[in-house]
Amino acid sequence: MEDHLYAAAGWALARAGWRPRLEAYAGYGTPDRVRVLARVVLSPQRPGAPNRDALRAGRRGFRHFLTVPAPERRVRIQVGGRTTTVTSDRAGYVDVELATDEPLTDGWHTALVTCLDGPDLGEAEAPLRVLDESTRFGVVSDIDDTTMVTAVPRPLLAAWNTFVRHSSARRAVPGMPELYRSIQRAHPDAAFFYLSTGAWNTAGTLRAFLSRHAYPPGPLLLTDWGPTLTGWFRSGQAHKRASLDLLMSWFPHVRWVLIGDDGQHDVEIYQDYARRRPDQVRVVAIRQLTGGQQVLAGNAPHVGNGPHGGNGSGAGNGARAGNGARAGAGAGPDAGTATAGAGVSPVPTVAGPDGDELGRRLATVPGVLDDGDPA
Repeated sequence: MEDHLYAAAGWALARAGWRPRLEAYAGYGTPDRVRVLARVVLSPQRPGAPNRDALRAGRRGFRHFLTVPAPERRVRIQVGGRTTTVTSDRAGYVDVELATDEPLTDGWHTALVTCLDGPDLGEAEAPLRVLDESTRFGVVSDIDDTTMVTAVPRPLLAAWNTFVRHSSARRAVPGMPELYRSIQRAHPDAAFFYLSTGAWNTAGTLRAFLSRHAYPPGPLLLTDWGPTLTGWFRSGQAHKRASLDLLMSWFPHVRWVLIGDDGQHDVEIYQDYARRRPDQVRVVAIRQLTGGQQVLAGNAPHVGNGPHGGNGSGAGNGARAGNGARAGAGAGPDAGTATAGAGVSPVPTVAGPDGDELGRRLATVPGVLDDGDPA
């Protein structure tokens, strides 16, 4: 049904003069291969805006979802001296791995993406974050209620924030931009990735938000929006696990700081990776929601002496493992080690209600907010 709706809308918009336009997303890679991400959508013919992301940030949220994909369009991708031509999928997406002709250096590079179908050759530049084996430190961060206040656990407020409120009105979680910049100062070569169950339709707005609040730049790892062959909505947990699997398989030499919140499934997912891949996870950091937010999210409220529960002081206050276990004593007075049943992880888990508290607790974990190599 979705394909038929898109086909009908595409036919009508093409008759109205709309043409294919490329939206390029930041990808990533190694010196020998890269993953290039883009999408072909239909767009009215108008002069290009100098800063499309900034303009999108001023829209009401629902307008980001009013896009019509351009499926089955030929797209040429050029990275250095290597060129390949692929076809956009049924939703207009391009997601391709491409071997490089010569090894790329660590840092940012660019892929030139060109739509070959249309009256004009539409081009866009897709940034690529390349990590070589000298990069040993990385950050994977959730977005909703971790970097920005979204209130995802509260459905009505989340819907208002997502579909009605102007995107530029989004607020950063207190202290989180400063925390991320502190990590970047301690590890100038660190790679940052922003992993969310949000839709690619919002990528421009999210880029503008992260830039406006001076978060370190990094690729967005988002998902498609809408029904699948097996359900009305895509699995957010499956998307996050698949994305983490890719990052950890592409970059086995990197140890990751996994940052999220305890409103949805971040604790369960992150601590599972800490147990299964302790050599690739340096620490799990969880932003705690309030007791009221937890109740509205369908979770049990935190109970304890601290502001979010727990048994006394320490990183375990409110950082709930998937089976209800909490982090216990660990690498310092405020850093806990996950104690979620069988297969105890040696990876510490810290928690706090905002970036300031998380920063204080991460400071007790060696090698996170300093450039020392932890034992």
